[in-house]
Amino acid sequence: MQHFVNDDKLNLFRLPVGWQYLVNHDLGGALDQTFFSTYDQIMQACLATGAHCILDVHNYARWNGGIIGQGGPSNDDFGNLWAQLAQKYASQGNVIFGLMNEPHDLDMTTWAASVQQAVYAIRDNGATTQMILLPGTNYDAVGGFQSNSAPALSSVQDYDGTHNKLIYEAHQYLDGGGGTATECDTNGVEYTLAPLTTYLRSVGRQGMLTETGGGNTASCYTDVCAELSHLNYNSDVWLGWVGWAAGSFDGSYNLTETPNGNQDTTLVSYCIAGKFDNPP
Repeated sequence: MQHFVNDDKLNLFRLPVGWQYLVNHDLGGALDQTFFSTYDQIMQACLATGAHCILDVHNYARWNGGIIGQGGPSNDDFGNLWAQLAQKYASQGNVIFGLMNEPHDLDMTTWAASVQQAVYAIRDNGATTQMILLPGTNYDAVGGFQSNSAPALSSVQDYDGTHNKLIYEAHQYLDGGGGTATECDTNGVEYTLAPLTTYLRSVGRQGMLTETGGGNTASCYTDVCAELSHLNYNSDVWLGWVGWAAGSFDGSYNLTETPNGNQDTTLVSYCIAGKFDNPP
């Protein structure tokens, strides 16, 4: 993270963690101090760089297969988790609360009620000013977000009725396999990203693209750069992006963005960092 901040001037990281890990598989229980402390070391290292750091609960709106508020964990269980996490980071203005990674195959109206309870749990426990990311269905896909997710999520609000700290979260990959192939076959702008941009502006909302990426191939250099250029040109509604993924991934992982020492992958150099450091 220090390399990305100091050398590439990036200022946003997303730090995934499993719900089961945080509470040592005790649904509704307290944060496990050993496991949470391990995660918090990563969070503190991120905060020490001066960047914004997304706390990403990476559970797909599920606990062991059961959907939150829809036959699986209760909304109270979900709210309890976020109440405890909010207490830990209430004084950290650079923490962004990523309520849930990639929900899918659920009822959106019911899911919006679960999201609302988590928002209130965070605000009730001292974290009153930080941004909260609102995740939709269909794995947070950009395509169709305005019709599949946004109508239900639009009802989620802060206590004062405002939404300016509640940010729509979306993901997009540019290959035909949803982030499994090294070649990109679209820049994702005309048919998916641009319509969502127009929608966000029309309803006065903002979004964040918290997962995108591609292989270190010529097609992805072209398409990912075009995608991120669109976000730059529309920075009134898009607050930023996060590339997937760097860290402990093996160097053979086809979407790796992990540097070799201080040498970035070409995709990071051209697009993920390049478009951030050289906006239009």
